Amino acid sequence: MAVFDLLIRNASEVLTVQAELGAPAEGLLTPQMRAVVGVANGRIAYIGPEEQLAKDSRGPSTEVLDSRGGFVGPGFVDPHTHLVFAGERSAEFELRCHGATYLEIASAGGGILSTVRATRASSEDELVALALPRLRRLLEQGVTWAEVKSGYGLNLEDELKMLRVIQRLGREQPITLIPTLLCAHAIPEEMRNQRDRYVRTCINEIIPAAAEAGLAKFCDVFVEEGAFTVAEGQRVLAAGLDAGLIPRLHANQLSESGGVRLAVDVGASSADHLEHASTEDIQMLAEKKVAAVLMPTTTVYLRQCPAAPGRRLVDAGVCVALATNLNPGSSMSENVALTLGLGCLLNGLSAAESYWALTRGAARALRLADVGTLLVGGAADLVVFGCASYRHLPYHLGINHVKAVIKSGRVVFNRLGDGDPTCASAPIVG
Repeated sequence: MAVFDLLIRNASEVLTVQAELGAPAEGLLTPQMRAVVGVANGRIAYIGPEEQLAKDSRGPSTEVLDSRGGFVGPGFVDPHTHLVFAGERSAEFELRCHGATYLEIASAGGGILSTVRATRASSEDELVALALPRLRRLLEQGVTWAEVKSGYGLNLEDELKMLRVIQRLGREQPITLIPTLLCAHAIPEEMRNQRDRYVRTCINEIIPAAAEAGLAKFCDVFVEEGAFTVAEGQRVLAAGLDAGLIPRLHANQLSESGGVRLAVDVGASSADHLEHASTEDIQMLAEKKVAAVLMPTTTVYLRQCPAAPGRRLVDAGVCVALATNLNPGSSMSENVALTLGLGCLLNGLSAAESYWALTRGAARALRLADVGTLLVGGAADLVVFGCASYRHLPYHLGINHVKAVIKSGRVVFNRLGDGDPTCASAPIVG
């Protein structure tokens, strides 16, 4: 056994998250009680009892992190964000609070196109500077991997600009970023009466250029009234597949749009939102093994009813993930803790299922192997929490209990020594 670079001890439990969704709550997160975690060369070298550690595994250079009785688990994976943008839409928030709908705001010149105007007017440096604090807030909430979409450029130049910004951000802060091309987010203002021309622009210009430059892993499309039709989405995603980009969809968010069936037909990695998913939709997702990404913060933000049917999705055998959907119009929040709690309250998940959905489930939605789980030999992306059990996270609604974040074996956020434990029930050990 190699000498540890880092040893995490005094944890109430270590959640390794190796079981499959559908397992009983007691075993879904595969906890190891009172275990320690040893890290060497950015990888997990040991998980188990401290008394069974080899004597030479801890050397003078080993950094020791005292969990102070909190639990340890995999870092969160946020599988759906729009965190690169300029401008803000607080006026729309007020309109919504007075009863305006998403589509009404968009038809009046607000919504996505408002953010497009501000993002197009911003340089790459400006977009990086705006996004870094958002990523820092996600990191402090325990996120170690995140998907980030384009979609506020809506032309060749600005979509590629956004993807380059995502690439830069991946180098300038600790969270690993997964880029998604979302040129099919809305029809740009200058082509409002030329829908087919813009679809052809996506197919013939933007998608090939993004793929050739290696700037995206996924190709996404917003299938919804006021956005793109099923037929248009199919053309865009087929072009993405031809260019080597994995399809994903915004599906059935505001209506029964047909997005779920399209996701199944094209073999998408996930269908996201799903507030209006039918029983037939759920069955199709289960049969074709398409992940369901739910964003309950958006449900609240848009004052929607109903919420996505998380309980029925899980019971049908669908891989369910949770995401923040961080964006300026329908979910201006980096609060991962709130997402966990609302996943239980609105979507009907258990505390264990909610945690699984923001770790292993989210990684599955992004087709990431060995992410969102803790394995000996796997990447050391971990979080130390200030409470003794994962059950406290959704219960203490919207409160961040993250005390330390470890990314690739390096401590990138640490407030374990601040003298302010977030959960008084967490025992102090050792």
